[in-house]
Amino acid sequence: MFEFKDTEKANLIELKNIHQSYEDGKVKIIEDLHFLVEDKPMQGQFVVILGMSGCGKSTILRYIAGLQQPTKGEILIKDEARTRKHRISMVFQQYSSLPWKTVLDNVGLALQFEGVSKSERNDRAMDMIKLVGLEGHEKKFAQYPALSGGQLQRIAIARSLISNPDILLMDEPFGALDINTRLQMQDLLMKLWHEFHPTIVFVTHDISEAVYLGDDIYIMKRAPSKFVKHINVDLPLQRDRSIKREPRYEQLVNEVEDAMLAVGEME
Repeated sequence: MFEFKDTEKANLIELKNIHQSYEDGKVKIIEDLHFLVEDKPMQGQFVVILGMSGCGKSTILRYIAGLQQPTKGEILIKDEARTRKHRISMVFQQYSSLPWKTVLDNVGLALQFEGVSKSERNDRAMDMIKLVGLEGHEKKFAQYPALSGGQLQRIAIARSLISNPDILLMDEPFGALDINTRLQMQDLLMKLWHEFHPTIVFVTHDISEAVYLGDDIYIMKRAPSKFVKHINVDLPLQRDRSIKREPRYEQLVNEVEDAMLAVGEME
């Protein structure tokens, strides 16, 4: 059974002895779970969480974001209780833009909450809009069908990165996209990660996506869940789609697939 181990490096995220149950303890979703992500300033990490539906992957992200508290356990960000001072953003699978606001206003929303002046936030929002390939769409309302699903997720990613978060949480952000758009979004996310260096915690069901994007892959067993497997993705940090033709990439995809099948058989 896999266990997280402390090292000399500072911790960025730590979940300790987490339990999650419902219906007065009758339904146990998470039991005795531990999760540790070390701090790597100016580099960040790309951590991927895999597991079967219902095992609590999205719940882990909600804990870190401060959207949910566990039934029992401790959540620490930089070795202290999570507060609003911690810079954490989240991208959901469902489109989360405000449809009555323009693309420009949606991207600048986090800066508005921080009290940044309109002129400054519009300038910074336009820089992000250009970076994610949405220049020319900034005056459109952020809604379908005026914008495609991929464009709406580009807005969400731009909005999440504009305040330069230490941690970016992503809950199956490309799950609803067609395959071509999904591949484009993977490449965009890789580019932005190297540009801004956040630590990304990314939930997906796609094994190929997990290996392409991730530094480390952690697998959860079925409920009552905990982390039971860690796979280090020993590929170069700088990647493009050509790496998917490399033997080591294919070996890792097979290794993760085998691990997922083995975990699925666990009680």
